[in-house]
Amino acid sequence: MTPCASHGFPRWHLPKRVLKMRGRFCIGSGETIMGSWVRSGVLASAVACAALASAIASAQDAPAKGDPARGKVLSYTCLGCHGIPNYKNAFPVYSVPKLEGQHPEYLVTALQAYKSGERSHSTMHLQASTLSDQDMADIAAFFAREPLQPTGNTGGGNVPEAAQTCVACHGTDGVGITPMYPTLSGQHADYLVRALLDYKRGGRKNPVMAGFAAPLTDAQIREIAEYYSRQQPGLDTLEYKEANAFAVASR
Repeated sequence: MTPCASHGFPRWHLPKRVLKMRGRFCIGSGETIMGSWVRSGVLASAVACAALASAIASAQDAPAKGDPARGKVLSYTCLGCHGIPNYKNAFPVYSVPKLEGQHPEYLVTALQAYKSGERSHSTMHLQASTLSDQDMADIAAFFAREPLQPTGNTGGGNVPEAAQTCVACHGTDGVGITPMYPTLSGQHADYLVRALLDYKRGGRKNPVMAGFAAPLTDAQIREIAEYYSRQQPGLDTLEYKEANAFAVASR
């Protein structure tokens, strides 16, 4: 079998036969999907997502089950940024992402990437480096609460051309098609812009997203971000007061 890239995906959802190889994912021997997916259109995107979903489904080791009540205890420092609506990251300035309604499995993936250095962010690296897999699962369960479900809506408008390849994995409504793909609906547009730029420039080392982001212009990135930020129902900020009530109800 042709080796495949695994950067950006936790070991528990990739079968052992899926191995790293720079810049490509494989479906089987002699069948590859390269960074040129984007130029091949939505069909290639759908094939790529199907290949990754198949890898997830055939995982050998299950992730830890999250305990939201314990996650609340662990999340006091997290809430200092993620529990304040419209809070801004400094240097560079962009909105801290909304986490309520996100797939908890994806939040674990993100924390693991910050811990390993596959995502470049000094504060998040320091925070994540102290967490065990169980800690991450508990924090993710606390913040996610009830993950958003797909609606198929487009917010009353057409999907912009720049986002046509995005819908294969993130839907027209911005809800990730598997728990490992992030939900984008209602997310801060400036945060989505920053994330795409990081994938494009190497700040986030994920060859799948790097391949999609590489050919995008700044204007296209803004168009994609604005489109998904408008989708509803969308992600939200789990505020301090709500967080305490949710933690009590989860006991």
